[in-house]
Amino acid sequence: MYKEEYLRWLKADLLDPDLKPELMNVKDNDEEIKDRFAVSLKFGTAGLRGTLGAGTNRMNIWVVRQATQGLANWVKTQGGNQTVAISYDSRLKSDVFAKEAAGVLAANGVNVRIYDALMPVPALSFATRFYNCNAGIMVTASHNPAKYNGYKAYGPDGCQMTDDAAAIVYDEIQKTDILTGAKYMSFAEGVEKGLIKFVQDDCKEAFYAAIEERQVRPGLAKDAGLKLVYSPLNGTGLVPVTKVLNDIGITDITIVPEQEYPNGYFTTCSYPNPEIYEALEYGLKLAEKTGADLMLATDPDADRVGIAMKCPDGSYELVSGNEMGVLLLDYICAGRIEKGTMPKNPVAVMSIVSTPLADKVAEHYGVELRHVLTGFKWIGDQIASLEAAGEVDRFIFGFEESYGYLAGPYVRDKDAVIGSMLICEMAAYYRSIGSSIKQRLEEIYAEYGRYLNKVDSFEFPGLTGMDKMQSIMDDFRKNPPAEFGGKKVLSVTDYAKPEETGLPKANVLIYQLEDNATVVVRPSGTEPKIKTYFTTTGKDLAEATAKKDELAEALKPVFA
Repeated sequence: MYKEEYLRWLKADLLDPDLKPELMNVKDNDEEIKDRFAVSLKFGTAGLRGTLGAGTNRMNIWVVRQATQGLANWVKTQGGNQTVAISYDSRLKSDVFAKEAAGVLAANGVNVRIYDALMPVPALSFATRFYNCNAGIMVTASHNPAKYNGYKAYGPDGCQMTDDAAAIVYDEIQKTDILTGAKYMSFAEGVEKGLIKFVQDDCKEAFYAAIEERQVRPGLAKDAGLKLVYSPLNGTGLVPVTKVLNDIGITDITIVPEQEYPNGYFTTCSYPNPEIYEALEYGLKLAEKTGADLMLATDPDADRVGIAMKCPDGSYELVSGNEMGVLLLDYICAGRIEKGTMPKNPVAVMSIVSTPLADKVAEHYGVELRHVLTGFKWIGDQIASLEAAGEVDRFIFGFEESYGYLAGPYVRDKDAVIGSMLICEMAAYYRSIGSSIKQRLEEIYAEYGRYLNKVDSFEFPGLTGMDKMQSIMDDFRKNPPAEFGGKKVLSVTDYAKPEETGLPKANVLIYQLEDNATVVVRPSGTEPKIKTYFTTTGKDLAEATAKKDELAEALKPVFA
């Protein structure tokens, strides 16, 4: 079957000049042909993600057209104003895929609102809501290496598409022949017919206004003299992040020159993820050179932000997503109470794999902290339920340990633009009172205990990778471990049992161990890897780290 499909592609006019030579190059290599054509990229709630190239198991214009036809079929059953918003990032072919998607939608009589230049995930979520769209499309592979691209699908609420809607779209995709099944008109024709329109300035300005309204201490940043080094990691963050920071009065910003402008090859860091040191290296060197208070980086689709803070000895220390989540929660609560802007019965939300330290901080300020499954759409879901009850103002903050933050209900996905603004405002505030982010973090640890949160990943590449991952998870359930590294398991929560957790079903296991330690085991939803999340506590960092290392060592043979 896969060989027949390969030959069909070889004979077709593939439009993209990169595809035919690639197919010719593998004509005598059965393994390569099989890898490209034996399966199709699966459309799930995160949409599509894969390496760029020719074939049904790659990201290319034909896979994008087929997926968009599936989405169009679903939109046409939804009533409303039959409109889809589209944005795209700086990755290779992102702009091409965005226009191809627009052409398929237009040919189906569906209206399109597309950004006239690359814009981040939160801007797409915002436009979807602003124009009352039935759906949204963001062309991005987030923080993956340069050879990847992807296609995220959003529902009318600006949240990533629900499982039910994604399942319908997937069924429609299955019915659509990849090379001949999608309707299509050129982008230019769609514009001429008025079916494709650009996102207007009123939408962009409303997006920035919604973010700036969420300042905790408005006006404070103007006089604090904060010195910042910023890297958009060659992605979409440059324009929105610098605009918002300038608007709130942070103007001493040095941009990392090698990572300033869009570049889908990501030549300065093979993995443009602000969670990792390598992605921040250029920025850190520049921070040391300029003596910046803060070094900040956003990932290519600007939904995640990572920072390095300046320490008293002049060195820079990376802040984890959990630490930043706790710092922002603490800052927002304290600031809003001080300013009298804290709503009644405030609600914050975090993912189940994020740090239990946040529970302590929320409790201290009298904030209800809700726990949801991993994936920011579940945080969006909580905002939606508050909105349905007419209580959306109760939502003050949501975060995930993977560097995603949101303060305010104006979008339904993580937003590195507001994350950057609040981090800089917080740094400016602590600077203005003779403190620093580093000092405040140490105070939090002194008050609640020295928590350490670390994530390890184990990769399972190739066509059998997913099966291996499943058998490991099955084994954990069939043969429940009594201990990890000598620490007794006190209880286990299996999120595959919704009747016990009160949350939707998920393939996640959380082990509570003696000595206040936690181990979480969870397969990634978008990549062939199993993640293990460790929480340990100690009298200091060294003790907490030693405990984590023991647990990690005990788990290694399981994933070997």
